[in-house]
Amino acid sequence: MYHCKKAVGWAALRISECLYGLLKGRTHTQESTGPWLSPNCRGKQLTYIYIKKKEVGVKMFKMCKAKEEQPTAPGQVKIKKKSRVPGVMITQYVEVLPDGRSTPDFTRKPIALTIQEGKMAFFRAIVTGNPTPVVTWMRNNGEIDEKRYKFTFDSISGEHQLQMPDVCADQADTYKCYARNEFGKAVVTVTLNVIEVGYKKSKAMKESRTAIRELPEDFKRNLRSTADFESREEKKLEIDEQFWELLLSADKREYEGICAQYGVTDFRWLLKKLNEKKLEREQEQEKVVEKLCNLKPIELKPSGAAEFELEMSLKNPNSNIFLFKDGVMIPFDAETEVKHGLKRVGKKFVFSINGVNPEDAGLYQLEIDGVKIFSTELKIPDVDFLVKIQDVKAEEREDAVFQCVLSHPMKKICWMGKNNPVEQGDKYDVTVSDDMLIHTLVVKDCLLLDKGIYSAVAGLKSCSAWLIVEGNKDPSMVGKKKARKTTCAGGGGDDILKIAREQQAKLQKERDELIAKAKEKAEEEAAAAAATEEPELVEIPEVDATPKTEPQPKKQAEIKPETKVEVVADSKPIVVEEKVKEGKTEEPAPDPAKEKEVVVEEKEYVQEKRQRVRTGPLVPETVTDPGVYFTGGLSDVTAVIGNDAELLCKLSSEDCDATWYKDGKEITATEDINIIKEGSYRKLVIKNCKEEDAGKYKCEADGRKTEAMLNVEDPPRINPDDLAEFTKPVIIKAGKDASFKLTFVGREPMKIQWYNDGEELMEESNIKIEKSSSHSRLLLTKCQRRTTGEIKIKIKNECGTIEAITKLIVLAKPTPPQSPVDVIESSSSCIELKWRPPKDGGGCPVTNYIMERQQIGRNSWQKLGKIGPEPKYRDTDVDHGRKYCYHIRAETEQGISDMIETDDIQAGTKAYPGPPSTPRIVSAFKDCINLAWTAPANTGGANILGYNVEKRKNGSNLWGTVNPPDEPIKAKQYAVKDVVEGIEYEFRVSAINMSGVGDTSQPSEFVIARDPKKPPGKVTDLKVTDSTYTTLSLSWTKPVEEEGVKDEAKGYFVELRPAENPEWGRCNTSPIVMTTFTIVGLKSMSMYWVRVMATNEGGDGEPQELDNYIIAMPPPVRPHFTDKKMKNFMVVRAGNSVRINFNFKASPMPVITWLKDGLPLPKYITVSNTDTSSQLMIPSSERHDTGIYTIVVKNLVGQETSSVEIRVTDDPKPPGPIELEENVPGTVTISWTASPDEKKDDRLHYVVDKHDSVKHTWHTVADHLFNNRFTAVNIMPGRQYKFRIYAKNDMGLSAASESPIWEVNKKKEKFSLKLQDSKSCSLETSPSFSVPLKMHQSPQRYECYMSCAVTGNPRPRVTWYKNNISLNTNTNYYITNTCGVCSMLILNVGHKDSGDYTVVAENSLGRVECSTKLDVKD
Repeated sequence: MYHCKKAVGWAALRISECLYGLLKGRTHTQESTGPWLSPNCRGKQLTYIYIKKKEVGVKMFKMCKAKEEQPTAPGQVKIKKKSRVPGVMITQYVEVLPDGRSTPDFTRKPIALTIQEGKMAFFRAIVTGNPTPVVTWMRNNGEIDEKRYKFTFDSISGEHQLQMPDVCADQADTYKCYARNEFGKAVVTVTLNVIEVGYKKSKAMKESRTAIRELPEDFKRNLRSTADFESREEKKLEIDEQFWELLLSADKREYEGICAQYGVTDFRWLLKKLNEKKLEREQEQEKVVEKLCNLKPIELKPSGAAEFELEMSLKNPNSNIFLFKDGVMIPFDAETEVKHGLKRVGKKFVFSINGVNPEDAGLYQLEIDGVKIFSTELKIPDVDFLVKIQDVKAEEREDAVFQCVLSHPMKKICWMGKNNPVEQGDKYDVTVSDDMLIHTLVVKDCLLLDKGIYSAVAGLKSCSAWLIVEGNKDPSMVGKKKARKTTCAGGGGDDILKIAREQQAKLQKERDELIAKAKEKAEEEAAAAAATEEPELVEIPEVDATPKTEPQPKKQAEIKPETKVEVVADSKPIVVEEKVKEGKTEEPAPDPAKEKEVVVEEKEYVQEKRQRVRTGPLVPETVTDPGVYFTGGLSDVTAVIGNDAELLCKLSSEDCDATWYKDGKEITATEDINIIKEGSYRKLVIKNCKEEDAGKYKCEADGRKTEAMLNVEDPPRINPDDLAEFTKPVIIKAGKDASFKLTFVGREPMKIQWYNDGEELMEESNIKIEKSSSHSRLLLTKCQRRTTGEIKIKIKNECGTIEAITKLIVLAKPTPPQSPVDVIESSSSCIELKWRPPKDGGGCPVTNYIMERQQIGRNSWQKLGKIGPEPKYRDTDVDHGRKYCYHIRAETEQGISDMIETDDIQAGTKAYPGPPSTPRIVSAFKDCINLAWTAPANTGGANILGYNVEKRKNGSNLWGTVNPPDEPIKAKQYAVKDVVEGIEYEFRVSAINMSGVGDTSQPSEFVIARDPKKPPGKVTDLKVTDSTYTTLSLSWTKPVEEEGVKDEAKGYFVELRPAENPEWGRCNTSPIVMTTFTIVGLKSMSMYWVRVMATNEGGDGEPQELDNYIIAMPPPVRPHFTDKKMKNFMVVRAGNSVRINFNFKASPMPVITWLKDGLPLPKYITVSNTDTSSQLMIPSSERHDTGIYTIVVKNLVGQETSSVEIRVTDDPKPPGPIELEENVPGTVTISWTASPDEKKDDRLHYVVDKHDSVKHTWHTVADHLFNNRFTAVNIMPGRQYKFRIYAKNDMGLSAASESPIWEVNKKKEKFSLKLQDSKSCSLETSPSFSVPLKMHQSPQRYECYMSCAVTGNPRPRVTWYKNNISLNTNTNYYITNTCGVCSMLILNVGHKDSGDYTVVAENSLGRVECSTKLDVKD
């Protein structure tokens, strides 16, 4: 039977390829009638034809690929089999497989891949089967050509690969991998998703919007579902797969909440189904995970991030880890902090989501190599603060209360105090109201340390406020603890309760409205279901090719039927029905020439339906004109909130009107929306954009459409008035607080940063930063002058960044004027001074300088008063010859600076100049020596008039003036000609000013009056004596002298030039006297040229170079290991770290290679190398790390290798049950089940211990047993034997497996013995000291311990005495009596403890005592 549908407008008709010829103009003849779709045509290529009322035409058709059919030979079957790998389909061609033969199967299937465009994508597969299957690859849409795809096969690993270098977006598709042999085939499907980036993405999106489409893409929206009512009911009963994913990873306490969320009430069926799914999931997880525990669901952190964690041990450390959100794979980074991150510490995995926003809510799933491991759901509460917490000012020892009101109930919110979580305890009270809207934090017993910012965090929303604690201002209470107060500061009071009650009423009203709407909807659906009748089915008879005209239906007053016809191809006739809507327009009669569709009318929805059978051809003979289309489509537009946005597209015709839609709803022109038509261009202008204006906009014209997204960004913005107020400089005095507050708007989350002179400010004791979604406040407490500078706030969100800058000026008193104080004039009538202004004026200009003067010899200071803002002063009130000292202070509006004090200044006395610099020998000849010097630093307060030069012969004490006394030398250089050839001289200089000749300079170096020397010759025998990676040692012989040609060398310069640098550089700045030198600071393994030159007074000699370049390295040494004892075998417990260290010596630096069993090391093993050692480290060893590790040290000279065997094992598990059997009398054969570790450890063996009932001890009877059987001998009848079996490996023994008792019965003879009567014996004795007391000497404040041993029966009573006074009841002494050993301990010995101590022991038979003496020393 056909399923009829009540539909309007469009109908879809599926036609098999057997009717495809109709598209070529063939008519629907008598021969072509009958079943439209034969059973053989199902699943084949299909053509979709869309028929609209009164306008019949082929708008678009889609060719779908036929399902692949495997050719079946006669007698061949198709048996579907289940693979061990999920997702693999196996088809077997024979009923019974021959021995040794098998169908193809996948041991490793390809994994779905999401990759960025331009990178290399590849799928991997490993197949099995006998005979070896042939592997082929196919894609769903398109062909696989060898230019863009590569097929590889690794014969060692058996891995097949499909590689796609430089993957493109058009390669995104569904791929299939087939494995075939003569007995069957296996197929697996995998999906490749390609992420487009950059220009290609935007271009492809634009082309897709402007493409000419045959039919509207949304025709499916106008089609009603063909499923009947029963199928819908069955679909409702199906449970979302997400429900099971949550249950599989949730704690049992969370089952009830999850079931309530998904509406599941059959808990018995639920638990049964859940256990089945858990078993299936565990079996899948065992393939990739050895151990899985400590699963913690995702939770929001106060920092704005979310985390979930788990502990697991992977079977393959190189397994691929994938993270999915709502079924879509999301990228994550294991190192950098991006949106999604992974931190791994040992076996602990922590997945984080940074900067959580509402879009991050959803189901997160963790998969490893395609196996689901863990699922958790992130729920972000949709809650906001109706009343935020307010600043609280509390007195010391008083309670402070913070309260807030939420928009929706929450059981718990997060409280933060000074960036630390706050929990219920002795210090804090956290309470929630009954309606869960009011949340309260009480800070009990406030102290000054509690001052700071407190925050309340609810979901993604937060608010914060200051707690200011005022200390006790009473001077009499300084240093004393104030009494605890019972009052509270803060809290919202009745206003908070009123707002909470209003919100509670509002929420209740919304709930009632939702319930009422749900009831009303349910009633309407029930009424509609009762009125709905099964549609009458009419079978369409076969018709001729000639169209027939049906009688015109009667007109219906005020009814306009909107017919939507769906013709469904099947092997039975077609039944069509229509739904009518009320209207005023009558439907005209159909035209027989044009009407080529089935027309169905009905008078009312509940009336009996009338039907009409199609009479025309199935498909029209012509195709309609495409009409108007878009030549330029819409492009995505991004607009800032509050600004205008413009969407523009272009049509192929200027006359066609366009309709605009937003999110599927038609929009018209309003005050904020302008629709403009300019020629073929169509514009939509949205003024003053708001966030609700964002969405998908569509322009539709003549059935064509183009779409684009309007994104309304909300970057941080500041009100201009607030910004103008903020930019005003803040001027405060030092020690005061400065506050900066700025309000802003923008999309959350926002990152807020404060800067002072370019340096970011962080929370400190004197810096408090308050941040919220609408404002930020910076509080700088006790500001100092150095805080002055530019204050900047930087606000950033995902849409942009904004900055605001202001100025902070901290006023303070100025710093002292800057020294030195210059004496401009010092005469008998005045003293004139000059100085520099203060380095920091404290934020204000200097208004005056305040001076005071003291005459040397007097104790009083004379105030000279304020002299004005100029930094100079002329003092005319001075006495000739007296000395004065001045104090200078700077004055501003903020105060007076500290003073500076001048040196003693004499008025009207002679001030001689200081000494010039030491004379420098410029040149020397046999009849002239040239000198030069610099002027003295102290000129004596007057100009320098000239200089005197003096000379002295070496060995003489007399200095003689060179220049005439009345002719001072004006220049600072002089040629001394009054010299004798061969005599050695030294010189000194003195300066002259108006006061006279000043002090002389230091003498120059000695110089001989002779002509200049000749430069020395080349050094000889230059060679390298030693070298390292950073140093080079040289030696040479001094050059040979030749009189008149080459003079004696006085020193040497060593020069160095890197091979890549053409310039020489000197290694020593001054000549060296020694003929050896070590160059340091060389670059390892670099090439250098070296040369040495001799020098003397005549200049530098000719350099001598080495014959060849040198390399900065030690002498070549063949690699060899320097460890005296090198390990060649190590046993490590699984889970522990492994470190192997080898020390070696080699030059040049060798290349170090580590191998494991002759192959490269896995990536998780780290190797650290130095010049002389190499270390291998395995952070957490596993059993598969067992092997032989080889180090290869190789350089240019040779190579050396060494190996060490590492065995990673664990404590062995005990053997299984033990069986005992007697095969030979006197022996017992012991057999046991092997330990589970026997297959894993080839060094595991067994140890057998025996125990008999006579010896009562265990002793080993067998060791190093590598089988599971042992025969014990010398088994005596009548004794009971037990045996223990241990498994033993390199780590030690396992727990023991104990056998049952083994006993061979023995006949016993009667044995009788007659004992003689014994005499009674008394064991009572009188007390006696077996060990007496000893003499004791103890230092003061040390411990003293006295003891003795007493015997006696009955047990004697022991009493201690000091100087005949009993000590047994004295608590200052610790007395014990254990088994006759009597002891006494004195903890802190003093002089009062000196004296005689006696121990008395007595019983009924006697009394005995023992004495000693304690001497306490200082």
